[in-house]
Parts: sequence; C-alpha cells; structure tokens
Amino acid sequence: MTLPPNQVFYVSPAQIKAWRDANDAVIVDVREANEWDEAHIPGAILMPLSTFDPQEIPDPGSKNLVFHCRSGRRCGFAAEKAVEAGYKGVIKRMEGGFIAWSAAGYDSETG
Repeated sequence: MTLPPNQVFYVSPAQIKAWRDANDAVIVDVREANEWDEAHIPGAILMPLSTFDPQEIPDPGSKNLVFHCRSGRRCGFAAEKAVEAGYKGVIKRMEGGFIAWSAAGYDSETG
C-alpha cells in the first residue's frame, strides 16, 4: 500500500520534542513491551505493533499524532494499518525512531 502523501509525514525528533514540551503531541510508541521497559519517551503511549489495533488510536484532538518505533520502520507499518482501517487524521512518523531520539540526547525513562 502506498500511503497518501497528505496523511503521513516524517518529522524530526527535534520537532517532536518541541511539540511534546509544548504539550502539543500525542506520541504513540509501537515498539514491543520489552523495548518500552528498557527506555521510552516520557508521556508516550505504548501500542505494540504486534497487537496494534487502529481502533485504539487515541484521539489527538488539535495535537500532533506521532508514531515512533526503534528506527522508523515499524511505525510505517502501524501508519499503513491505521490508514487501511480508515483513519482519516494526519500521522507524523519520527525520523530515525527512538535511536535518533536517544542520539540527540533527549530524555527517556524506564519501566
């Protein structure tokens, strides 16, 4: 499936951090629970790709909906599933995933 170019966008970790810091993002982590337990973005919501249900995507309201994973690949699969299921909102994918977030020195938490 080719994702609609006006519905799914790549966004830098720096932009996502700015949105998060301004309380303007709903961040969905599609990694698995063991990865989440090792480290995750504070305030993110865990929705593992292995059990991903597009009907459970939180309503972002006027905030930016961001999907991320470890490197940026699995969040694309999650975006595809969402679009195939009829999700009409805009989805931002974090470029480089959690690896890029961590490399930039941004905060994370464990557990």
